[in-house]
Amino acid sequence: MSGGRRQLLELFYDVVSPYSWFGFEILCRYRNIWNVDIRLRPGFLGGIMHASGNKAPALVPNKGAYMNLDLKRLSEFCQVPLRQPSDFFEVVIKKGSLSAMRFLTAVEMSHPEFVESVSRELWRRIWSEDKDITEPASILEAARKAGLPEDQTSKLLEQISLPSVKNKLKETTDEALKYGAFGMPTLVAHIDGKPHMYFGSDRFELIAHQLGEKWLGPVPQKSRL
Repeated sequence: MSGGRRQLLELFYDVVSPYSWFGFEILCRYRNIWNVDIRLRPGFLGGIMHASGNKAPALVPNKGAYMNLDLKRLSEFCQVPLRQPSDFFEVVIKKGSLSAMRFLTAVEMSHPEFVESVSRELWRRIWSEDKDITEPASILEAARKAGLPEDQTSKLLEQISLPSVKNKLKETTDEALKYGAFGMPTLVAHIDGKPHMYFGSDRFELIAHQLGEKWLGPVPQKSRL
């Protein structure tokens, strides 16, 4: 680990994005290896795509075919138990993740210590277990597995329709856009007081170089054995 003051890494993500899951897990693994603080920023990918004029890779036939193969390779390489939902377009494109991301925003506002665990359980549901993340019962189940008390979960579910929660999610999404985001994950490294934006889950080697840290692969614990 390099010396000097701790740098801040912000991860803007949406649980509907499989590449965000890879970036999320890798970043969490480096939390105690690099001299960094991590800030998880749940945003809304749909808002990013619309505002930036981008469109989902799955809507471009060749990109969609490649993504299917790419996710299988990355799942093994990053040791993240990801598999495609059985009905990709229904789950990812039509249903989306707005209610889940509003719930995560409510968690961030009231119980930030649970943002990591709830995010991970929502990813598991949609991208590992082929389960819903839009219905209240689905969100309750993910929150329960993440360790969030049921009475708190019920209160947070009630809050996802509040203007304060909706506005907070929009503010986070807009902040990512101001950094230049056009998709997710978007990672912003604040190095010596200056923000550096990176897109995707495959830029960690470059981030390590700019931080003056070592890149030990996507599973650094394994590299250090």
